[in-house]
Amino acid sequence: MIKITMYSSADKVAGQGVGSAYAELMTLLKDRFASQFDIQINEFSRQNDISHYHTIDPRFFVSTFSKKRGQKIGYVHFLPETMEGSLKIPQPFRGLFYRYLIAFYKRMDHLVVVNPTFIPKLVAYGIPQERVTYIPNFVDDQRFYPVSAAKRWELYRRWKLDPERFTVVGSGQIQERKGVFDFIKLAKQNPHFQFIWAGGFSFGRITDGYQELKKVVANPPANLLFPGIVTRDQIAELNNIADLFLLPSYNELFPMSVLEAFSCGTPVMLRDLDLYHSIIGGYYQPAKDVDQMQAELVRIAQDPVALADLKQKSLTAAQRYSKDHLANEWYHFYRTQTGRE
Repeated sequence: MIKITMYSSADKVAGQGVGSAYAELMTLLKDRFASQFDIQINEFSRQNDISHYHTIDPRFFVSTFSKKRGQKIGYVHFLPETMEGSLKIPQPFRGLFYRYLIAFYKRMDHLVVVNPTFIPKLVAYGIPQERVTYIPNFVDDQRFYPVSAAKRWELYRRWKLDPERFTVVGSGQIQERKGVFDFIKLAKQNPHFQFIWAGGFSFGRITDGYQELKKVVANPPANLLFPGIVTRDQIAELNNIADLFLLPSYNELFPMSVLEAFSCGTPVMLRDLDLYHSIIGGYYQPAKDVDQMQAELVRIAQDPVALADLKQKSLTAAQRYSKDHLANEWYHFYRTQTGRE
């Protein structure tokens, strides 16, 4: 049996994708490989075969110098450039934090990235390519799945929404990087549609754009609902209510919110970022900016065939990033890291 200790504080901050990815992996490993992997959480005293670091806490960094850690695996959820537009960290603290982040990654024996486009960026920071492996995120299809028409109508009543109005849902932290200002603009331009953004200010006042966004959240347009940070089960409900999932982010790695929408069979529109092309290209409606989002939104809302096509693409993407497929990848990865394969 392989002894693995997970080091994570991802569940301490609600409403962030890192926490969702961590929760999905923990559930998967415990359900599928309880007899192959002995998994503990934040245990510093035992001798590990693998220490898997999900967050970059200073106490975790200190722990990497212990001989008990075994093979040190780091999960790369962000890089310095992906932090821009997320948190407002003044200089010189921002530069110090970025240097710490890369130093943390360099302490690892191996890194796992959720998007292959980040491999050359890590190499540019001085990390050998052979020490980096790409394993995409995934979601639990027992929690995120398409519901029946009758259940969908029930969810509309539960959320006090009009089932006759075209419904657009986005989710994630409320921050500038997520393109929330564009989401708000689209809601104002389409008063006949209803818009919902599920998420909140997970990092409070240090969130980039906090003051201006806080004003809109407190007094949104009549057709825009901000329910705040919600549970993952509620995210599944909103994805099933949605006629379209829209994420206008300017920067991402591999957003869990998109995988959750795919798994529910929800049609997806995204800002067409280059980093999406290698992982989910062809499965979503691309839009280069808010004006194109507006044009595509109007077109799709009036075209049931286009909407059905996008729905089928989401279901196909969900199969590609299924829990069964990724379970095998993680199983073989851990065994390879300990020399069992």
